[in-house]
Amino acid sequence: MANSNPKKETQARLLIADDDQWLLESMAQWLIGEGYSVQTANSIEQTTKTLAKESFDLLLCDVRFDDGDGIALLRKVRKRFPHLPVLMMTGYAGPDAARESVAAGAFELLTKPIIDDELQTAIVRALQQKDITDENERLKEALDRRFGLESIISHDLRMLKIFEMIDNVADSRASILITGENGTGKSMIARAIHKKSSRRNAPFVEVACGALPDTLLESELFGHMAGSFTGATHNKVGKFHLSDKGTLFLDEIGTATQALQVKLLRVLQELQFEPLGGTETITVDTRTILATNENLDIAVAEGRFRQDLFYRVNVIHIELPSLRERPDDIPLLAEHFLRTACKEFARDVQGFTCSAMKTMQAHAWPGNIRELENVIQRAVLLTKARNIDCEALPRSVLGASNSHAQTGTGPLNFFHAMPPSQVPSLDSLSNPTPAIHQTLNEALEGPERQIILEVLKANDWNRNVSADRLGINRTTLYKKMKKLGIESLAP
Repeated sequence: MANSNPKKETQARLLIADDDQWLLESMAQWLIGEGYSVQTANSIEQTTKTLAKESFDLLLCDVRFDDGDGIALLRKVRKRFPHLPVLMMTGYAGPDAARESVAAGAFELLTKPIIDDELQTAIVRALQQKDITDENERLKEALDRRFGLESIISHDLRMLKIFEMIDNVADSRASILITGENGTGKSMIARAIHKKSSRRNAPFVEVACGALPDTLLESELFGHMAGSFTGATHNKVGKFHLSDKGTLFLDEIGTATQALQVKLLRVLQELQFEPLGGTETITVDTRTILATNENLDIAVAEGRFRQDLFYRVNVIHIELPSLRERPDDIPLLAEHFLRTACKEFARDVQGFTCSAMKTMQAHAWPGNIRELENVIQRAVLLTKARNIDCEALPRSVLGASNSHAQTGTGPLNFFHAMPPSQVPSLDSLSNPTPAIHQTLNEALEGPERQIILEVLKANDWNRNVSADRLGINRTTLYKKMKKLGIESLAP
């Protein structure tokens, strides 16, 4: 029997399986009246054939049939249709039947005679659980697409070789070291490795080592016990423990202190550690991926990075090329970011003019892919034409020769961010006097501090937004705030 209620545009499709024909028809009629689309089956064989031909949102199934066992059917359904919720029905209720049904994968066991309200409540709960499961699957698929290799766009030969290497090493337990300039996509590569591996369903945990003070980083990685240091009021589980069976990504590993490097070496070798203030040894199965924009060979030579740890983390080395080394990828990436920005900001921008694309390909992109994405987002918001032209690009991309054509609408106007007393006069610019009392770095610290401070204030001290606005990554912003004495001014 198949039917539907015209009162509902979207209906849940139910299959009722029972060899009691009177019960089958009366339940079907009542559920149709409640707005469901209902189909019936009066045997194990008919139920199996119906499920093979059509899709349903819920199965209501009797425990006993003349031609077989409903529990055995339940096990087959759960194996073949894992996301289909099943409500079991029985006239022989007992604790053993309930346990057996739930153990076999039933959402719930209902006892005959079934009360209408009880049936309706069970169906609603089961369908809501199915909706949650389906949504989680959609989100997981979206994350897989976003962080899988499919989301890393490139035609560059070096990047294609990196993709091949990821395929080869994804399931290896060896540590991986990813190096490259800021903004080249180290975090995305780490996530792609995780998604390609057999650990994909386990946690992926990321730690920005450079963003945490030395005293907190050890607690963040290994956890601590209550009372182990001032302010430790409760036990904390560390990131190595949280990423058990999964992947731990340690970004900016070059900032780790010598003392922490010793502990890292042990956990990478033995997969064991003790929380701060604790005596119990914790064993984990964590795959570690590390990243840095530093040259660790130089750091080892200068004694800032332990040689034994370097050999341990450098088993598999992935070096990401900068964006200026792969100019042929700029049009590809720009088009991708354009489509994404248009969708996010509800804008209708078709593409780029030839001059704008040539200008972008000629730019050095010190902020790499992150900088390109920010520039495209800005251009999409500013342009009123169907195609992005040079006038929508910031002065930093246009270069010194074109800077006169730009107004103060770029991501950051250097002189505008300086207080009036520090803005150089035209005379001083045309007749510069050599600075003899300060180094160049010292002379630049004042304007740099003022720029960072104004951007932080303009964004309510949101570090992530401010870092994007400045065209630097979050770790670099934290370091500069600490160096320039801005950190203490934060509310």
